[in-house]
Amino acid sequence: MSERTPRKAVTVIGIGDDGCAGLSSRAAGAVAAAQVLAGGERQLEFFPQFRGERITLKGGLAAALDRIAALADEHSVCVLASGDPLFFGIGGLLVKKLGAEHVEVLPQPSAVQWAFARAGLRWDDATILSLHGRPRDGFLVRLRGTAKAAVLTDERNTPPALAAHMAQHGLRDWRAWVCENLGGPDERVRAYTIEALAAETDVAPLNVLLLERTDPAWRAPPTVPFLHEDEFAKRMPKKGLITKREARLLSLASLHLRPTSVVWDIGAGSGSVSVEAALLAPQGRVYAVEVSPEGVEICHENVLSHAVDNVRVIAGRAPEALEDLETPDAVFVGGSQGSMDDIVGVALDRLVPGGRLVVNAITLENVNEAYSAIRRRGLVPEVTLLQVSRGEPLARYLRYEAQNPIQIFAVEKPGAPS
Repeated sequence: MSERTPRKAVTVIGIGDDGCAGLSSRAAGAVAAAQVLAGGERQLEFFPQFRGERITLKGGLAAALDRIAALADEHSVCVLASGDPLFFGIGGLLVKKLGAEHVEVLPQPSAVQWAFARAGLRWDDATILSLHGRPRDGFLVRLRGTAKAAVLTDERNTPPALAAHMAQHGLRDWRAWVCENLGGPDERVRAYTIEALAAETDVAPLNVLLLERTDPAWRAPPTVPFLHEDEFAKRMPKKGLITKREARLLSLASLHLRPTSVVWDIGAGSGSVSVEAALLAPQGRVYAVEVSPEGVEICHENVLSHAVDNVRVIAGRAPEALEDLETPDAVFVGGSQGSMDDIVGVALDRLVPGGRLVVNAITLENVNEAYSAIRRRGLVPEVTLLQVSRGEPLARYLRYEAQNPIQIFAVEKPGAPS
């Protein structure tokens, strides 16, 4: 005798802008049998005939989820959600709270599926980005590695605002589609250039933005940036005050960056380490801390030219300028202005357990300060002496030109990895 499948406590039903007309018979039957109906105001309006308890989902969801969980013990509960409830929707929250065995999900096509269908574009090769209720940091960096994207927007991150952001950073080689009120009577799909979209003033609040590159020969950039110094604006004495790319590569590797890492770049100089750290941590943030007004200006210039919109330039002297920054996963020190001990102390104090501190030192004085500051706190750093020579033309020959030797100190804060 087979066991009977236990009844689910909550049914989560995907619904589109066409309301009841788009529901399957199974979904419509679940609503008809429900004693409790939860959903957004717009979704609840599709069921004026419902006589049971209604729960309106808006703002903070914690109280509503608690109420749904309590009622589900003795009542039949349906929750209405836009499109696919497990795609940036409430479905995942309910599964986490109640357990997958107590939640049944009946999805509709998501807004992203509808958008690609209306634009006539395949979407199995697309990147999905959500800026709905989220900061814009890293939007351009995440676009950097994709040829096609769907963007979920909100009242602040509107399609015109995002297009203006792209145009400001020189990202104009895209075509865009704004897909509004999908599945409803007011549905509208319009194609734009980035410049035209940036100037648009009439966009409905319910929309999906599609982006596709115009160059069919485009290829994704290298995974590891390894940018030459000539690709950065910089101060010019001694061929530019900038971390050379070989030292940058080894230092960034020593930071153990993850896609979501929060990074402090102290003594950012031209911002080259900040730029490459931002490219390696597209969902994180990088704080480029620089005391020199000229350096701050150059950092801003490099952030703009490399379209790394997850870098925030902080004008100020460390360690004082670090006080209000969010907790870092990794800290790089490229310059200390005589405050090495204090900077190392603050960095190790503020780092998450398992976070990494990397210090670059060129002068003997800085080498001694960095080593002493780390050892004073009971830690033994990994130390690398990096000596690089590059091939340089000499008439019809090639000779080696030595770069300044640099010592790289790397240490991990004790505790569990971040």
